[in-house]
Amino acid sequence: MWFFSSSPPAADDASLPPAVLLVIQADAYDWVNIMKGARLHNGRALRVIQTSWEDIHVHCDTYSSASLCIEVRKTYPPVSEKARPMTVQPDFVLIRNEVRTPGFDARSRLSGLLFADCPSVNSLESIQLFCDRAHVMGQLHRLHRQLGDAFPVVPQHFASSHRSLMYGYTFPAVVKVGSAHAGVGKMQIRDHHQMSDFRSVLAMMPHEHCFVEPFIVGVSDLRIQKIGSNYRAFRRSDVSGEWKTNTGTAIMEELDCEPRWRAWADAAAGIFGGLEILTVDAIIEEGSGKELIIEVNGTSSGLFPDCAAADNQHIAELVLERMNELPSTLNL
Repeated sequence: MWFFSSSPPAADDASLPPAVLLVIQADAYDWVNIMKGARLHNGRALRVIQTSWEDIHVHCDTYSSASLCIEVRKTYPPVSEKARPMTVQPDFVLIRNEVRTPGFDARSRLSGLLFADCPSVNSLESIQLFCDRAHVMGQLHRLHRQLGDAFPVVPQHFASSHRSLMYGYTFPAVVKVGSAHAGVGKMQIRDHHQMSDFRSVLAMMPHEHCFVEPFIVGVSDLRIQKIGSNYRAFRRSDVSGEWKTNTGTAIMEELDCEPRWRAWADAAAGIFGGLEILTVDAIIEEGSGKELIIEVNGTSSGLFPDCAAADNQHIAELVLERMNELPSTLNL
């Protein structure tokens, strides 16, 4: 359901320029169709531009009416091979793709949006902090210290380089290099001999930090999803034998969202000034049944395909709600 104004539209609503929504998502979904027919409370229509981090350039200033301009080289889904680049001035940004990937680093683009103070979901400040895993994990361990067993987090060791990698906890262990996602940069370490070998490899990456945590044999993973005030819970069971269950073949099933899982999502939603789109990933330990939080994902959290249509609708409603709160989009 879209957020329409409770009062009838003004007679000249059709003459209002459309509000521009820039969507950063190139891997899935058609946001032009998802937002089709949406209007703001004042009757203002939306123009949706969907693209990728790789296909934009950002320039902005503090002395002209065009304070933020985005050069868009390619839109998604592609309209035609002959489509020309365009320049847009977004009123709002929805970011659904990672800023940093193994193949591309878009932090300079994000910095431009931050300079222009462009409103977004999630907030640009939180997205910037999510570029560094150490920031995120530090907040999760803070919540564990505050909430105790109500927010269980896997123990970790942080090393700023190979020189400080002096892990003294249990083996087998898992090392995670830098701030990569989706199983990239992770390795299982059997014992201290293999850790010594890994340390020599890390020495070849002098600007990278790493984390070490005990390897937990799990019966399944949990993912708790929160979009605005909407919650979902999923269980993922591996069927391929991969220890990184997010990279192999797995069976996903939706569960009733238990109160303790909602509490995890609510606590995580408070970090970095507030997260409106997030997922909490946890593992259920084999034998003990103990649940341990592994990580939290922010604005780029992926959706379960069976629920994606409904969840994208929740995201669309959230974006419209936030746009309707902005004087810049309503007071023309």
